[in-house]
Amino acid sequence: MLYPHVCEGCGNDGLSPDSRLCVRCIHDLPVTGFEKHAFNPVEKMLTGRIQFEKATAQFYFTKEGLMQTLMHRFKYKGNSDLGKQLGVLMGMQLSESNRFDDIDVLVPLPLFENKERQRGYNQSTVLCKGIAEVMQLPIIEDAVIRPMHTDTQTKKSRIERWKNMEGKFQLVDGSKISGKHILLVDDVITTGATVESCATALLEEANVKVSIAALCMASYV
Repeated sequence: MLYPHVCEGCGNDGLSPDSRLCVRCIHDLPVTGFEKHAFNPVEKMLTGRIQFEKATAQFYFTKEGLMQTLMHRFKYKGNSDLGKQLGVLMGMQLSESNRFDDIDVLVPLPLFENKERQRGYNQSTVLCKGIAEVMQLPIIEDAVIRPMHTDTQTKKSRIERWKNMEGKFQLVDGSKISGKHILLVDDVITTGATVESCATALLEEANVKVSIAALCMASYV
């Protein structure tokens, strides 16, 4: 009674007990369909910047849109169950596309340790848990770290975002990813500066392939 089970998107109480979203909000999620197509907008963005196999973002992120509401509840209101459900939806779409069938492991984009402690979890790890539930893949969290704090990217230009993230990730145990095709998972991709920096660190290990999947692609910078 004190904490009613309602949809995180619209507040409707007509949803199944094991879901954080009602059927209508799931239907209204702004799906990109990028995972089905080579040279989609995410792949175009990253081409020439890093060596990667495939890249995608599952939903559009727009100001005042449904995904902004869900991301706020997931990242800043402690709703990890919602995040895992979004990860499951990612996993379903990736599996149905057949383009990501050769992935070996999932690697969540790491948070700075103090920030993860403050938030209570790494949102990318939560997404990975949902993806792993569908795709039956292992998650490797400790091959690469983010050893220092970085300023928020929100109000920075494209060049400022790249400079802010350059060299901010460190490969600490390459043996865990050696010979693997990695799916690097992040929550929101805007200019690609963050995933570019992390992928660069992962590619320091020989015989590694990297693909990228973000929950959302921001439609603004």
